[in-house]
Amino acid sequence: MEFRRINNLPPYVFSTINKLKVDARQAGEDVIDFGFGNPDLPSPEVAVEKIAEAASLKHNHRYSLSRGIPKLREAIAGYYDSRFGVELDPDSEVINVIGAKEGCTHLMWVLLQPGDSCLVPAPSYPIHIWGPIFAGAAIREVPLAPGDEFIDNLEQSWEYAWPKPKVLVISFPHNPTTICADIDFLTKIVNFAKEKDLVVVHDNAYADLGFDGYDPPSILQVPGAKDCCVELYSMTKSFSMAGWRVAFMVGNKEIVAALAKLKSYLDYGTFQPIQIAATVALQEAADHPKHVNKIYQERRNVLCDGLNKIGWEVERPQGTMFLWASIPEQYSHMSSVEMSSFLVKHANVATSPGVGFGPGGEGHIRFAMIENEQRTMQGIRNLKKALPDLG
Repeated sequence: MEFRRINNLPPYVFSTINKLKVDARQAGEDVIDFGFGNPDLPSPEVAVEKIAEAASLKHNHRYSLSRGIPKLREAIAGYYDSRFGVELDPDSEVINVIGAKEGCTHLMWVLLQPGDSCLVPAPSYPIHIWGPIFAGAAIREVPLAPGDEFIDNLEQSWEYAWPKPKVLVISFPHNPTTICADIDFLTKIVNFAKEKDLVVVHDNAYADLGFDGYDPPSILQVPGAKDCCVELYSMTKSFSMAGWRVAFMVGNKEIVAALAKLKSYLDYGTFQPIQIAATVALQEAADHPKHVNKIYQERRNVLCDGLNKIGWEVERPQGTMFLWASIPEQYSHMSSVEMSSFLVKHANVATSPGVGFGPGGEGHIRFAMIENEQRTMQGIRNLKKALPDLG
């Protein structure tokens, strides 16, 4: 049988490593899991209490609103005002989405169609690559680099692209590379987009995970950004609410309205008790991201210091919950899938192969900081034994 939108999907390389991990655990092995970026920290207690209360009320069991209930949209607008100094109209510039992946994918359906093209950094989080492809558009890769080097690459990719791209997808702090951005950089992105008549989609999934004094900005802090930009903000990492599937698209009101129209045909919104609890979390647990950020910074320090101590040279990332590590020279004969597989089999350590984030990710593996400090140190000890050539 022919399945049009999935026939050309490559094998999901992360599933290869996940199967090895599952097999090892079924065999009784204790696998230290740095693979899937699935937060292990608990959601805010006030949100847990509120969802239980709201779920007990039968009127909350009915269909909700695909755009999100008004109080939830007001809450995220209030959070953006206090967190970024960005004013949002909750009625026209905010829409609730069922996780950033759903929001990004359906957003591509209203921005792109077959015959269009889209600029995407290489490497990138998979849905940033495949969301435009699901909409029938072609991808034009932009080699990812920090600062002005990326702007130069962006200009070159635009120059050689045909048809001329309509959309630019970016995400800073970046998954998987952890490259970060400041307002000056984002201002150059906005200016470029206006010059080239591009829509910018900024996935700000790690908006609250910045270390050593780095404070990740919103692209909407750039004056005039709403003319051409929308931003995705998720409660997954900041509020440790991964399974709740609560995120938002904010910014340009025409794009918000377009996504709202599409979603009105596709869903009736997130379960209303979840929306109510998320509202309370944004209003009453607004400091939760600071608590989460501190934990991830401590885990980063333990992981990076441990790897450097055993001879795997890495730099501390300034943001995200990940470490993007080059495969050590002594083991560079392995592909990223081979390296990640080797680590599961011989070190009981699970990671994500870089090629899973596109061809530009080959030569790297990604560590997710989802194990506590004690288990992270155990993982380091396992790696030291399995990789004797590092010494």
